[in-house]
Amino acid sequence: MYWCKQKPIFAISFCLLFFVACRPDEQQTTPQYFGLEPYFKAEAERLNKLHPTINKSVIYNSHAETKLVAIKNWKQELGLFIESDINKPAWRNDYKVTVKADSVFYNAIDTNLRTRSIVIVNRAHKIKLIAITNFTKNSLYQTTDNLSYYPDSVYRIEKRQSVKILGANNYQITGRFK
Repeated sequence: MYWCKQKPIFAISFCLLFFVACRPDEQQTTPQYFGLEPYFKAEAERLNKLHPTINKSVIYNSHAETKLVAIKNWKQELGLFIESDINKPAWRNDYKVTVKADSVFYNAIDTNLRTRSIVIVNRAHKIKLIAITNFTKNSLYQTTDNLSYYPDSVYRIEKRQSVKILGANNYQITGRFK
């Protein structure tokens, strides 16, 4: 009867060893490309704390308006930049990377990808410019976004959209830091 009492202990020990030994290997999660999402989220947090005044111009199909504003939600304001992040596991080898002395270029190899190109200019280990081109085309519409961000200077969002039934729309948002 002594061996009956050891059976549950043996079974539990075996199960514990089995589950510990069969856990999946930890995968390397180091981003392959520059992380736009973490960069712009950090910028949004920084700008939310600074509360800078912005001279914001909006041009919509040749109608222009300019105002001095204080942006309350920088994460939303920089949303198109955040959404352009290319660090996705499925896209690991879908961008050609070209490194020059003070800049890095990412160009989409697959023309079905929304983010077609990213240019990052560094000087003295500080980002001076991030320029992004996004393109989407389907049976209903075609959209091109050109995004530019000069830290603490200016950001620009240019969007050209052509919808089959409604026609073309163009808008440009420029925010200049004061």
